[in-house]
Amino acid sequence: MLKRILFVAALSLLVGLTAVASDREDDVNRTHKAADVFKQIMDTPDHGIPHDLLNKARCVAIIPGDVKFAFVFGGNYGRGIVTCRTGHGWSAPLFLAIDGGSVGYQIGGSSTDLVMLFMNDHALHSLLSDKFKLGGDASVAAGPVGRTAEAGTDIKLTAEILSYSRAKGIFAGVALDGAVVQADKSGDKSMYGDEVDRHDILTGKVPVPESARLLHHELDEYSR
Repeated sequence: MLKRILFVAALSLLVGLTAVASDREDDVNRTHKAADVFKQIMDTPDHGIPHDLLNKARCVAIIPGDVKFAFVFGGNYGRGIVTCRTGHGWSAPLFLAIDGGSVGYQIGGSSTDLVMLFMNDHALHSLLSDKFKLGGDASVAAGPVGRTAEAGTDIKLTAEILSYSRAKGIFAGVALDGAVVQADKSGDKSMYGDEVDRHDILTGKVPVPESARLLHHELDEYSR
C-alpha cells in the first residue's frame, strides 16, 4: 500500500513538472515570436510603426497571430506579451491575453498579429489591473502607419493606446474598441515562479529572462 502511495505521488510530481516545463516553453516561444513579428513589421518599407511614436511609447504589447489564437465560445482569443520602458532599458515581459468577438483575429484560418503602443502613465497603469476594456477603461485609436506620424490626426496622437494589426501581409492601424485585455497570470507564473508582482515586472525589478533579449534588441534597434 505504501509503495502504491509513493508511486502515485511520484507520478503526480512528474506530471506537474512536465506541465510547468511545457508552459515555460510556451512562454519562451511567445516571446521569440513577438520579436519576430515586431522585426518583420518594422522592416516593411514605409509601412511600419512611426519611429517618433515608438520613441514616445511607455510600453509595447505584441500579440502574435499564430500563438494560441483560436475561436473560444464564439469570440476570439489571443495571448502575447508587453514590455515597458524603465530607467535602465526595457522591462521583463509581462504576459497578457486579449479577447473580443468583434476584433476578428482569425477569419477563415487567417491569423492576425496585433501591436499596441501604451502612450502614457494611465495606459501603463491599466496593465496592472486584472482586466480592462479598450475604448472604455483606456482610450484607444487606430495608429498611423509610416516612418513619421504626420498623417496622424489629433485623436490618434492623444489616444492612450494606439493599435495596429497585420493580416495576410497587410499592416495597418485597427480599431480595437470593446476588446478586453487581461492578465495572463499562468504565463507570468510559469516564467517567473509563484511569487511575482506585475508592478515589479513592468518597473524593471524582475530580472529580464534570456528569452526576452532578442525582443529588447529589436525594440532598441527601432526606438530610442
